[in-house]
Amino acid sequence: MIKRNNQSPHVWPAEWETQAATWIAWPHNLQTWPDRFDPIPAVFVRFIAELAKVQPVHVLSGPSGLQHPAAEYLQNLDSVHIHQLATNDTWIRDYGPTFVQRCDDGAVIGVDWQFNSWGGKYPPFDCDARATEAICKLLGCPRSVSPLFCEGGGLETDGAGTLLTTASVLLSPTRNPGWTREMVEAELQRQLGVTNIIWVDGGGMLGDDTDGHIDQLARFVAPGIVVAAVSGRISDPNHAGLAENFRILKNARSLDGTAFDVHALPTPPPRFIDQQRVPESYCNFLFANGIVLVPTFQSDETDRAALRLFEQLLPDRKVIPVDCADLIWGRGALHCASQHQPIPKQSITALPATKS
Repeated sequence: MIKRNNQSPHVWPAEWETQAATWIAWPHNLQTWPDRFDPIPAVFVRFIAELAKVQPVHVLSGPSGLQHPAAEYLQNLDSVHIHQLATNDTWIRDYGPTFVQRCDDGAVIGVDWQFNSWGGKYPPFDCDARATEAICKLLGCPRSVSPLFCEGGGLETDGAGTLLTTASVLLSPTRNPGWTREMVEAELQRQLGVTNIIWVDGGGMLGDDTDGHIDQLARFVAPGIVVAAVSGRISDPNHAGLAENFRILKNARSLDGTAFDVHALPTPPPRFIDQQRVPESYCNFLFANGIVLVPTFQSDETDRAALRLFEQLLPDRKVIPVDCADLIWGRGALHCASQHQPIPKQSITALPATKS
């Protein structure tokens, strides 16, 4: 039985639970992939097509007059709904709603965190900061506004009251100056209904401009089961921090006091684009109904090992590799570029969206 946090009206379901839809923001910002944008729309078409086979996909079109419009690329895909909504960038996991379920009636609620582009790194971000409000209006669902500056990629749950996160993100002075750890925990508990918060503070990955989002470091794949990014190369600057994350998770406990089954998910060998390290991590996978999309990085040995591990841990799901070797130049992969919407707890309602 899931223990409800009596101080919160919400429950945040695990990502592997039944979903109503996936939300995507169409890529258009050339500065996200400097001098390497051309292959990016095709990557999005590939993973949107896989998602649309199993559930509806809602795509925010971005600003008008794009050179590579979403409608042009997605016109032949069923179950894809395009919404004319401006965005600044594509990483909707971070600025879109964190969808929770209301305890009393099971209705879906969109938590609207404050967003300042990862601590003010990439202005302007005004359209992205308004996206959650716009999405909730499209859905006709309530919105719970939080004063906490937070990105969705910095939060991970097992759906049973446990949350994984990092202090390097939530306690960074460019996001939440003046907030204590206790204040942050209280707000996370209020919005998400979690009661067991585990701070995975060993270290992040070079090239990750989020300051250490948990969806690059460690994820739940099933009740009690965690995968954690590790580096098998002692010379890799990421090695020590990732090893400490693994140790923290091995010593952590679930809400009922049970140890987690933690599996190492080795990262690819260090790769550089224009002399900059790219943060390649298989933890940036994406659940949808009956499937899991796993990023690959044209690294044969570690790609194969990652896919084998997901097949072992998720025997009832189809494991689908998606080449993200180009996408990662934007410092994100599949999970960063998507936001899942769970079904209501008691019923499934039709989405008020049409393809345009």
